[in-house]
Amino acid sequence: MALLEIADLSVSFPTQDGLVKAVDHVSLKIREGRKVGLIGETGCGKTVLGMAIVRLLQSTARIKGRIAYRGRDLLLMKEGEMRRLRGREIAMILQNPTTSLNPVLKVGDQIAEAIRLHLEKSREEALNLAVKMLEEVHMPDPARRARQYPHELSGGMRERVLIAMALACRPSFIIADEPTKGLDAKTKMQIIDLIKGATQEKSLMMITHDLGVAGQICDQIAVMYAGEILEWGSSEEILSDPCHPYTRGFINSHPSRGLVPIPGSSPSLIDFPSGCKFHPRCALATDICKTIHPEMKALEEEHSVRCHLCT
Repeated sequence: MALLEIADLSVSFPTQDGLVKAVDHVSLKIREGRKVGLIGETGCGKTVLGMAIVRLLQSTARIKGRIAYRGRDLLLMKEGEMRRLRGREIAMILQNPTTSLNPVLKVGDQIAEAIRLHLEKSREEALNLAVKMLEEVHMPDPARRARQYPHELSGGMRERVLIAMALACRPSFIIADEPTKGLDAKTKMQIIDLIKGATQEKSLMMITHDLGVAGQICDQIAVMYAGEILEWGSSEEILSDPCHPYTRGFINSHPSRGLVPIPGSSPSLIDFPSGCKFHPRCALATDICKTIHPEMKALEEEHSVRCHLCT
């Protein structure tokens, strides 16, 4: 049985311009101990998918489908039950430490808050554990940093605080949303090494647009475009021998692969094109691509693709 199983999940948001379909009939399984990279362009629905798993979306979100963790549907849980699970069993490293951390609370207190909630520790015990967590994420001078406010820390240090918060209660499954975004090359490598070490015996969903990060940390990759998954397989296969034209274009647009951009832009999440969502940008598109939406099909046991042209 999969640790996490997402079945036919759709997430939409009503707006004045229409219904924004951020996640569109996504199905995905993550087995125990697996590290899965969710990659794609900005705005494709990656973060919304991650937030839906931990049920941190705004109240106006319309959610359909099933998200099962160890066989239990998270979408059917009462809020109190979900609150106990969130942080204890499933934790999320949020995308932007500048906005994710409370600016008026010391970072040690913010880590300790999660510890007190889930592990029933006294304030002093929780603060001591918070300092130990900062040690674990290689924060320089952790006792002093614990007494500081977020604005007193560098970007890399704030990212370490978010990682410490996520790991504090020893969750089994971690969702990391763009944890290296905006960091310089040296700090980025330190955070990658930190996540690799901290999640060795855990399951991980790494949300990123950075192929280098996905390749170094993940053993499987799901490629997302316009709210749906277009290709899924082992990291080695996806990065070295992708099948879907979008996956190939996305990889080739990376600086290390030649920085060749994909023509055009992603479609509106309110009004999808008919047929394959990628066909207006695809040089290989045929008549069937423009009229019939492709189903996900297996090429091999652990390699699936949503494309009429891949066989």
